[in-house]
Amino acid sequence: MTTPVHDTAEGTARPPRARRALVAGSVGNFIEWYEFGVYGYFATIIAANFFTPDGGSEIEALVKTYASFALAFFFRPVGAALFGRLGDRIGRRPTLILVVLMMTVATTLIGLLPTYATVGAAAPWLLTLLRIVQGLSAGGEFGGAVSVMTEFAPPGRRGLYGAWQSFTVALGLLGGAGMAALLATVLSESQLNGWGWRLPFLLTLPLGLAALWLRLRLEETPSFERAARERSSGTGERSAQGRSPETEDAPQKNDGPQPHGARRTTNAPDTPRAETVTAAPAREVAKAIALGAGRLMGWSAAGYTFLVVMPSYLQSTLNASFQQALVATVLANLGFAASIIPAGALSDRVGRRAVMVAGAVLVAVLAFPLLDLLQDAGSSTASKGTAVFVAGAVVGLMAGPGPAMLAEMFPTRVRYTGLGLAYALSNAVFSGCAGLIITEVIKRTGNIDIPAHYVVVTCAVSTVALLTLRGDDHRRALRA
Repeated sequence: MTTPVHDTAEGTARPPRARRALVAGSVGNFIEWYEFGVYGYFATIIAANFFTPDGGSEIEALVKTYASFALAFFFRPVGAALFGRLGDRIGRRPTLILVVLMMTVATTLIGLLPTYATVGAAAPWLLTLLRIVQGLSAGGEFGGAVSVMTEFAPPGRRGLYGAWQSFTVALGLLGGAGMAALLATVLSESQLNGWGWRLPFLLTLPLGLAALWLRLRLEETPSFERAARERSSGTGERSAQGRSPETEDAPQKNDGPQPHGARRTTNAPDTPRAETVTAAPAREVAKAIALGAGRLMGWSAAGYTFLVVMPSYLQSTLNASFQQALVATVLANLGFAASIIPAGALSDRVGRRAVMVAGAVLVAVLAFPLLDLLQDAGSSTASKGTAVFVAGAVVGLMAGPGPAMLAEMFPTRVRYTGLGLAYALSNAVFSGCAGLIITEVIKRTGNIDIPAHYVVVTCAVSTVALLTLRGDDHRRALRA
């Protein structure tokens, strides 16, 4: 039996270091979600430029565009595993520098790509290749950013600090929507379709350079430095043997002072073989990753359905104009942004479970009334605007505490990898496929309520997984 080992370095960072970590962790995440938002908002224009061969229909092109969208998401778990391993071995700082460089270069190149009319079938393949690079880098972004934010967070404020990761998601999506709305207003339709859509992608270059400068000034987290010292001395691996990243042993009686990270054992004549000891933690990490993905399922599905897929749904299914769809999306993202920081702070007081379960249940309850209101031609513009604002706000109840909840599931030695993979897997399946699934099923069935069915089912499953959270996780130190 082992005594729980906590990261006593948590909260010891000086306030300027913690604030610098918060900004450096947030800025790369902003760029990532700005780009993903832009791609979603311009999906119909990208479809026309890259995925419409002679004789192809508009809906087929849109499905192909969302297939490329989904493909990038399926490379996110690969990036999470690859860069998570790097981040847990060589450090959070150098890994975060690398991923923001990759994202910046790939996104800028999308703005320079030749279209189908220029190079034919090569155009969608080039776009897809760059989307894969984006997926890899985005997969490495979340785990590192959340690790930095939560490992630098003062005691009792992990929910608030981690919420900034989700808040920059909202800011990125709002930035993308705002840019799209601005271009749709100042440019003609032919200008927007011809070259205007490139501008938001090209804007990533100066943003990425600013992010790079901030991350070059970032310091390594105290938690990682402590774990690295213990790993080099051999104590870290011993302290972690046999412990689940999701469950802790009950506190044991203290029979005397022991070094930090040392194992405290009872009468145990037999010592497990090395291969058994190392296999058990690996299985527990895999279980925690799967559980974490389940807890995020509702957030991933509802977030992308209401915040990213909404413009194309309103245009292709409800015959809204591009400007009307963007206004609705901006309102939804404003609601999302408005609730994230308060939700994260509230979870530091009442716990992650209470806030996230409330969010998942509210999304499931409101999904059908929201769509009914949007589909009703007699509904006022104000009522529709209020509805999408509220939809975004309830998703924020899950997004605010989510990063801290994930960070608390994994010890320092696998935190970057574990929480990054849980998030990436959930997003790959339930976010990246949202547009593809919704568009294709509506095409086949003609049922325009498919978005509501999608978020209700995923939030129901997510609620069950969230109920397994302990009520006092927010009060415990991060695992070492």
